[in-house]
Amino acid sequence: MRAYLQTILLATFGLPLLYLTAMGIGLGALVDKGAGLVGGVPYLVFVGPGLLVSAIVMEGMAEFSFPVMGGFKWQRFYYAAQASPVTPRQIVSGQVFAVAVRFFLQASVFWIALVLFGVTRSGWSFLIVPIATLAAVSFGAPMMAYAATLEDEGFQFAFVQRFIVNPMFLFAGTFYPLESMPVYLQWVGWISPMWHGTQLARIATYGMPNPLWLTLLHVAFLVGTAVTG
Repeated sequence: MRAYLQTILLATFGLPLLYLTAMGIGLGALVDKGAGLVGGVPYLVFVGPGLLVSAIVMEGMAEFSFPVMGGFKWQRFYYAAQASPVTPRQIVSGQVFAVAVRFFLQASVFWIALVLFGVTRSGWSFLIVPIATLAAVSFGAPMMAYAATLEDEGFQFAFVQRFIVNPMFLFAGTFYPLESMPVYLQWVGWISPMWHGTQLARIATYGMPNPLWLTLLHVAFLVGTAVTG
């Protein structure tokens, strides 16, 4: 448990600093000197919200895959809970809520790092925390449903990581505007909770221009996926 706690603390406090230092300051300095502003802002300001959302969404992959399968196959604690008056719906709701609280705390730490690095340009930047949490649950809920159907892992989660999560991370507008990609690749972002969350995070962090209808579409996509997942 102590080793697991150290991993949690490292992921919560260490990763934001590593992400922002390497991608934001290191790569950002080169981008700012070469191409100049990205989306009308310095590269660190542009990429920071995307890094926060992507990091929390990836935590969603981790928390809603092996732990869920373990609850059915290895530790089998879901069966123990079902033997009580608790209903399956309550078990699922409790699991999602507990993990969402952790996402919220991790996103809060990352947001504080963004503030300290001077990334935030808006008084509404704190909304990035619930936005990232919603994006993680939006991806994690379908992942949880899928994990609950597996009787044997059989590299299924590795497949999801390599062919769904990684492309989503690379082609969801995290490091560059999605519009700069060819149209035949932009659809990867359109169906990705990571892109919708990143766009909302940029709106909250530095007031990225965005039509109202598209902002509402981002919210509807994340809420709909989280609820129906």
